[in-house]
Order: sequence, then C-alpha cells, then structure tokens
Amino acid sequence: MSQITQIRNTLKQLLRQQNLTYKNIAEKLNMSEANIKRIFSTNSFTLDRLEQICEVLQMSMSDLFIIAQKQTQQLSQLTIEQELELLADTKLLLVAVCVRDAWTFEEIIGYYNIDQHEAIRLLARLDRLKIINLLPNNHFKSLIAQDFRWIPGGPLEKFMEQEVMVKFMAPKKDEPWTFRFYLRGRYSQTSIDIIQRKLNQLTKEAAVLNQEDADLPLHKRQHFGLLMAMRPWEPSLFENMRRPEKR
Repeated sequence: MSQITQIRNTLKQLLRQQNLTYKNIAEKLNMSEANIKRIFSTNSFTLDRLEQICEVLQMSMSDLFIIAQKQTQQLSQLTIEQELELLADTKLLLVAVCVRDAWTFEEIIGYYNIDQHEAIRLLARLDRLKIINLLPNNHFKSLIAQDFRWIPGGPLEKFMEQEVMVKFMAPKKDEPWTFRFYLRGRYSQTSIDIIQRKLNQLTKEAAVLNQEDADLPLHKRQHFGLLMAMRPWEPSLFENMRRPEKR
C-alpha cells in the first residue's frame, strides 16, 4: 500500500470517528462535495488541502502522519498472553471484536449493555495490550489487521472451535442460511494447492470489503459469519464400510 493511500485510509477512519462526512468537509472548506469525493478517490491531496482537512479534524498534519505510520504496524496475530487476557473477560473480547469491525465508541455503548465509564476502561486495557491506539475524546485506532489470524492451536482457536464453530453450524430455529454448500472429492496435491490459494484470495477480498463498509453507519451493516474449512476427511459412515486393510 502506498503512503498516500495509507494517509487517505487514515483520514477516512478519523472522519468516521468524528461523524464527519464528505459533505461536512466540503462545507467547511467552501468546496463542492463532488470535489472532495474526487480528491479522496484519486488520492490527489495537496499539502495545503491536507492541512485544511486536518484543521477540520482538530489535529496537526504531524498527528495525522504519526497515526498513519502506526496504522501500518498492524497485528496479524496476537501473543498467547494477549489471547488469554481477551478470553478472561467476555466484555473485553466483545469490544476488541467491535474495534476490529470499525464500530465507533457511541455505537458500542448504544448497542451493547456497556456504560460509558466501563467502555473507556475496556478501551484503555486494549490500548495497554497494544491492540488499539486510544485517542482523545474516546476515539481509537485499531491495530488489528484485516487478515488477522489466531495462533494455530492457541487459546482463541480452541475457543472458536468449542464455542463458536459448533454453534455456527447449528442455527437457531427459523434462522436461515444465506449460503451453505458442502463439496467433497479426491484431489491431487496440485489441485489442493490451487483451491487453498483461491480460498486465501477470497478471505483477502472479504477483508477489503469489510474495511470499505466501515465507512457506513452501523444500521446499514449486518452481523455475518463466514466459515471456510478444508481438510482431509471422510464421513464416518463411509469410513466404517472400508475393507479392513484400507482403514
């Protein structure tokens, strides 16, 4: 990612945290909303324009560059200690998930049974764990990468296997599947590598879409789960019918 693209993405996140739109920026800079959209879509920021937008955000350009630089140092994986601390406090885990999904402070306390004081305390703990950068006025910057993965065999993976995946595969009554498809077969190693590469690409594309949708208000985004899994496996009812020498 280029540095100017990183600056643009940081600006978009800061605007959303302060509930500012392109229209608000256009009005304050005496410009048309179309011009502001064009500047952001084409990354055509001049230094003067960047300084003006920073003034609207009530920060200096150096503050913006520092935040953008920290944004490049995102976590693709936590430590064992970080995972254990998240799992030890359900509300802390919940807020960490909300942060990763680009919720604002107001959205967190408005949607969940967490008061303002408790939310600030939880954010401070996430800052101490280096999962976010806590900013003034209860704003924050997530340090969790969109392609975040838990430690293989670690606490979060075990939690996901025991508490999330089992329940995910057993929907509540009248809860529909948006899409469900099971595919099996016998594949060469070359074909397996191709399938894995395509699945990895899909996870990256889904992460990009999640990041882009973060600009939308909460009521325009739905909670969704996407589970992708692939491993050597044969249903036990088939396995039990193998000849003894094939088991």
